[in-house]
Amino acid sequence: MQRNSVPYILGFCTAICLVCSVIVSTAAVGLKEKQEQNKILDRQKKVLTVAGLIKETEAVTPKKVQELFKKRIKSIIVDLKGGTLDKAMTKKAKTFDQQKAKKDPARSTSAPKNRAGVKRLPKHALVYLVSKTDIKEDGKGFALDKYIFPIEGKGLWSTLYGFIALAPNFNVIRGLIFYDHAETPGLGGEVENPSWKAKWPGRTVYGPKGSSPKSWGKPKIKVVKGLAGPPSKDPHKVDGLSGATITSNGVTHLVRFWLGENGFGPFIRHKLGLKQASKGGK
Repeated sequence: MQRNSVPYILGFCTAICLVCSVIVSTAAVGLKEKQEQNKILDRQKKVLTVAGLIKETEAVTPKKVQELFKKRIKSIIVDLKGGTLDKAMTKKAKTFDQQKAKKDPARSTSAPKNRAGVKRLPKHALVYLVSKTDIKEDGKGFALDKYIFPIEGKGLWSTLYGFIALAPNFNVIRGLIFYDHAETPGLGGEVENPSWKAKWPGRTVYGPKGSSPKSWGKPKIKVVKGLAGPPSKDPHKVDGLSGATITSNGVTHLVRFWLGENGFGPFIRHKLGLKQASKGGK
């Protein structure tokens, strides 16, 4: 067959297209796996950061992140509605994707009307338990230091995704971090500012320090307009973000939502041995 003939040219082009499609498909599959691994690694790093086990600006190798996460973090999956541990799903906690679960009609429900802008709720959600000491291979050696809950909700321009860390009593805040959002840099984007995040530890979610959980009621933590006093004076208040009232309000709403009865409230009440409260949007 002559090289300048139409059949030859068509055959040659077809062969090139097939080879290229195979190369692209193979690369896409490999890239997807790498992206999933990076996604898990990034999530682990954020959890370690809000847990206070690494600094946000610290250069940490993937190996160190994985080792530290394995030694100090226990991942569990809870039934959001019932507030109980799901032992079967917890075995798959490492690969559980809460965002995918939220988008799957079979694994999620419509959220009640709320001010956080949450549209759907996964039936199950991740909770991270931080250990004071290294956890051994057999699971022994775990000493509870804090709980970490994933949180999300609407700001001004975007949905903010983050984690909040609480003391074992579920009342005292130990840390807060947002890792994904599209708020305005210098305004709502200041949710990433270390000095603002440093104002959260020591604040209380439900009631005064040392108060009985039976008296707590709904979450009271709030990002105020202007400045708040120290935790001893304003235990439920955090400085507002200058020029970003809507984002500030959004943070208030999303934290209250996820620590309230439509979020992790049932789990918290279950762990505290309290009766479950009636639910409603907030």
